[in-house]
Amino acid sequence: MADGPTYHRIADLLREEIRAGKWHPGDRLPSHSELADRMQVSITTARNAIQVLVAENLVYTATSRGTIVRNQEILESVVTDHIRPDRPKSAHDIFEEIARDANRVPTKEFSARMEPASAQVAHWLGVPESSWVLARTVVQYLDNEPWSWEVSFYPRDLAEATGIDSPHDIPEGTTRRLADRGHAEIAHRDTLVARPASADEALVLGVATGTVLLDHLRIGADRERVTRATRQRSIAAHHRLAYELGDAEGTAVIRRTLGHPIPLT
Repeated sequence: MADGPTYHRIADLLREEIRAGKWHPGDRLPSHSELADRMQVSITTARNAIQVLVAENLVYTATSRGTIVRNQEILESVVTDHIRPDRPKSAHDIFEEIARDANRVPTKEFSARMEPASAQVAHWLGVPESSWVLARTVVQYLDNEPWSWEVSFYPRDLAEATGIDSPHDIPEGTTRRLADRGHAEIAHRDTLVARPASADEALVLGVATGTVLLDHLRIGADRERVTRATRQRSIAAHHRLAYELGDAEGTAVIRRTLGHPIPLT
């Protein structure tokens, strides 16, 4: 191991072991106590070494499983896919389609509740502040690895009229449910920001505080009103967003030329 603080030298060793293929994506690294015994150091030193790798997005921590090696694949999301006129009918939402295309296993943790609209949410939806809105929250996982944290807000009357106030996930996705109930979204406004993760975001996504996230806000509307505001946060280093705009024939030419999904470099 190179010179420097002991925990950095241990992190260097583990990093090299990961890069050499001793540890694969999804593998559990030695626990803090196991690592401390192996390296003949204190638990604190072992913990600090692991935190170096967490900060580098090489590993993440899961309460029930310990320290897990991350998959370093960059996954591309074509965020206009869900409004493609030729999108096949399916019982799966866009996230599951993307995951299956990448041969990854998707899972979710879902919750829904009515809550008073904050000033920010009220502004997004065009409703009075503190009026009731539906918040649908989903943490998405790929191969059990935290992938994104998404919260969608809907006006209460629209949520109740379309049945998306269900306490369960909607397999086909809320976009299709809204369309099927007469509220097809015909316009979107997307805002993308790269910024450091807060402590809450770091906890949910299994990253270090300050890790750069993609913060993607999408506001959708039908012909009469704003239907929803969806905010998705994901790890910038592992997630790339793409848009396909314009004529369907031209889009098909691009897909045939580049391949789909587009190869990543």
